[in-house]
Amino acid sequence: MIAIHNNKSTDLFHFRWIEYCDTNNIPYKLVNCYDNDIIHQLKDCSALMWHYHQASPTDIVMAKSLLFSLEQSGTKVFPDFNTAWHFDDKVAQKYLLEALETDLVTTWVFYDKTTANQWIDKVSFPKVFKLKGGAGSQNVQLANTKQEAKALANQAFGSGFAAYDGWGSIKERFRKWRLGKTNFFDVLKGFVRLVNPPRYAKVMGNEMDYLYFQEFIANNDSDIRIVVVDGKAFGIKRMNRENDFRASGSGFILYDKASIDERFVKAAFEVNRKLNAQCIAYDFVLDNDKPLLIEISYGFANGGYDACVGYWDEEMNWYEGTFNPYGWMVEMMQK
Repeated sequence: MIAIHNNKSTDLFHFRWIEYCDTNNIPYKLVNCYDNDIIHQLKDCSALMWHYHQASPTDIVMAKSLLFSLEQSGTKVFPDFNTAWHFDDKVAQKYLLEALETDLVTTWVFYDKTTANQWIDKVSFPKVFKLKGGAGSQNVQLANTKQEAKALANQAFGSGFAAYDGWGSIKERFRKWRLGKTNFFDVLKGFVRLVNPPRYAKVMGNEMDYLYFQEFIANNDSDIRIVVVDGKAFGIKRMNRENDFRASGSGFILYDKASIDERFVKAAFEVNRKLNAQCIAYDFVLDNDKPLLIEISYGFANGGYDACVGYWDEEMNWYEGTFNPYGWMVEMMQK
């Protein structure tokens, strides 16, 4: 019996898991992982599947604690520890990917202003500034000069940064409205959130006492995302926003096989073997014909991948046509 957390959001995986189980007569039951007696509820289950979200205040507080406790007790979980301990934490990913000797975009983290400013004085700019968390290019900006970088350092080791960028969110909502990708009510909602930020931001508090930069890799009009699930991989090419270096969350996506250089696929398989992960989305850019990893995430938006035209296996065989990665996730729980 597989337990599936019954989440209300249609953007998460659980609807697809339920559909796959129903279609293939796989026994499952819906549970609420927030219940105090959830451990007892899972006694008759061999696995728990939960697509928890970085913007859910409750998930931030307890999801990893529950999942990894169950895993340590012998229950299969999705996502497991190797897949998710580093989720939505770019600082953790820096240490992990460096320790595994992957081809990561050069990344720096500082924990005091003096050391950070000494580094800023020595290096060239621009550099890419990021906070630990955030998806869809949230909390990402370009520091074009030493002065801009030092201003970021002052804030990082002073009042800190709000986990939710209100003005950045309004600009992004307005951009999507102009492109016809959202409605004007969504733009108005952004103004409301200036006064009343989402609850997850209140739970997280201000990000402070660390400063994170990555090397800016020029001459990229896009990035490549390769998702590896249970020994299979599929990918998309995400084009940058207009007059912007950021591709994640742009909404401009290419799905054809010709847009995905197989070097990225091979690189994703190689890293995934080192991570021993169930499901990871790998974001790459190209630097002098070499794929460099930017960051990783176990979760991804359902609708963004339904138009993929096929997938690869680990021997780089290509399988043309539609496929169901959410079914692959369920099948992993039955092995």
